[in-house]
Amino acid sequence: MNANLQLDAKGLSCPMPIVKTKKAMDTLASGEVLEVQVTDKGALADIPAWTNVGGHTILHQSEEAGVITFFIEKA
Repeated sequence: MNANLQLDAKGLSCPMPIVKTKKAMDTLASGEVLEVQVTDKGALADIPAWTNVGGHTILHQSEEAGVITFFIEKA
């Protein structure tokens, strides 16, 4: 899947993955896609909840070798 912007938030603890995701999303135009990579297991609940509140869409979510990747389309 292609993303307009990639965000490496690996190694960061809550709330930093959400803070950095919001800042990165603010730089995108509507319809563009942000790829976020995190290692904080809390992001499994936090990022979908934040995405839902903001009206954004998670296009794909996966986990491999302890790294959780989200592809989020900006509303």
